[in-house]
Amino acid sequence: MTALDVTLREYGPPVSVPLSLDAGRALAAAGILQSTTPDPGREGHWVLRAGSKVGAVRTPGGPVVRIMPKTPVSRLFFLLGFSLDPARAWRDNREGTVDTGAYDDVVPALAHAVERQIDAALRQGVLQGYREVEESGLVVRGRLREAEQIRRHFGRTPPVEIAYDAYTADTAENRILRAAAERLLRLPGVPGPVRRRLAHQRVRLADARPLIRGQQLPRWQPSRLNSRYQPALRLAEAVLHGFSPEHRPADADPLSVDGFLLDMNKVFEDFVTVALREAFREHGLTARLQDPHHLDTAGLVRMRPDLVLRTGDGHTPLAVIDAKYKVEKADGLHNADLYQALAYATVLGLREAHLVYAAGRRPERFHEVRGTTAGQDRQGVRLYQHTLDLSREPEQILSALREIAGRLAGATPHPRS
Repeated sequence: MTALDVTLREYGPPVSVPLSLDAGRALAAAGILQSTTPDPGREGHWVLRAGSKVGAVRTPGGPVVRIMPKTPVSRLFFLLGFSLDPARAWRDNREGTVDTGAYDDVVPALAHAVERQIDAALRQGVLQGYREVEESGLVVRGRLREAEQIRRHFGRTPPVEIAYDAYTADTAENRILRAAAERLLRLPGVPGPVRRRLAHQRVRLADARPLIRGQQLPRWQPSRLNSRYQPALRLAEAVLHGFSPEHRPADADPLSVDGFLLDMNKVFEDFVTVALREAFREHGLTARLQDPHHLDTAGLVRMRPDLVLRTGDGHTPLAVIDAKYKVEKADGLHNADLYQALAYATVLGLREAHLVYAAGRRPERFHEVRGTTAGQDRQGVRLYQHTLDLSREPEQILSALREIAGRLAGATPHPRS
């Protein structure tokens, strides 16, 4: 670790570090940390405090900022791996488990995991497939593109405008894996041995065209032919899909913040909702994630509960669940969360709403909300608070969520009349 490196802890105490004005402003504008402010007591220093994002970022001319998670890295990648590929992770043989090696930092663990997944995907050789090619040629191959021939060459030959299907390694799958390897090679903190293995994987994928930075990822469809690629593809897409901050202020071209971050709020929310969705399927029920609704009749106030449980046909709502990556308070009360859950239950016409926290003193508690209509007492709404202990073993965490799903499936409340 160089003298410029800064290490913070997720939701840890603030740290005063020497930063140039440009680097401090870049970090503040990127919104990566919970707070980034000049230190009033020390000239040339900034006070940095991490929030829910973990990983590493780098500013040109500034330090590498590493943010360590509270949750063990192996557990963090279990949560991420499950939400990306529950079909494999759900099995008892742990086929979907993400291998993070012996690394306890996010970026080294991620680079190791992706490289191992790519290596496993390529073990039987680089996957090839058919891709449509359109080009100019000296001989006719495939079919003639008549409109292009007339537009470009006024009907004269050669050259000829042709289109044909080429059997090639330049497939969407290989392009995604190559792009992920190249992305990781640019990150700060990737260990030398992992960096060398990633470079080797990039060479193996050299026949796949590189992606242009900022370009939309090519689409691929899961199939029997690419089944050995699928774990690597899902993890590679996590690297390439919006987890990495790339901030460049409009008024200062030279400044940028580059790196890899995981937002623990999203990781926890995705894991809880995907795990519950899979568990509800075993009971023949449908779960919709980020189900859109409106609080008001005019449709101006939008709401998106994390998960709405519905009947098997998907028509009737049975329960609403929201995941919160926060520790339950000593008195069990997060008033804003309870108000939000009550609003969800009211809009959906339910008698219950459920909140799932990342930690707490008790596995479950509930609050009874009194209900009145025009002076008449009516049955109120119950707001349940559940807690998960992320320090437990993965199967124990999944078991706790299956238990919550089983209880809801066995006693699904009827909508209020």
